[in-house]
Parts: sequence; C-alpha cells; structure tokens
Amino acid sequence: MLQPKLTKVETISPLKLRLFYETGEVKLFDVAPYATGPWYGQLKDESYFNAVQLLPGGVGIEWPEGQDVAPHELYENSVPVKKTA
Repeated sequence: MLQPKLTKVETISPLKLRLFYETGEVKLFDVAPYATGPWYGQLKDESYFNAVQLLPGGVGIEWPEGQDVAPHELYENSVPVKKTA
C-alpha cells in the first residue's frame, strides 16, 4: 500500500514527530527506538533533531547528514492524532 504524501513535519520533544499528510491525517511518530548507535544517535541532540526536513514531493523526511526513516514505517508505525479532512 502506498502511503499518502507528507505535507508538513514538526518536532515534539523528546524525539517525537508530528506528521501531516495530504489526506488531512495527523500522526505522531516516536523516533526514540531509532536513535541508537553513532549515526542515528545524533538524533538525541535536540538541535540536530529539530533540523528534520521534508524530502521533495513529500515522499519522506531526512536530517542534515542523511538519517531518515522509511516512509511506510513513518505511516504504519505512527499513532493517529486527528483527521481534518
């Protein structure tokens, strides 16, 4: 199943993302289980974590040094917050 495209991402401390989808869905994703090891561990730094950006076309997210979470994981492993559409 293809997940809808992201329209916006917001960081919530500690290590959570609020994800906004083109469908009007808003979901909460916990990044903490991913923030391990030397590369993904950088996400524990709040200022670095807050530097997350949408990929072009809303197909995913990425941090400055290339850390990312697969789009299907973001969608399937997040908790719905509300649906506006």
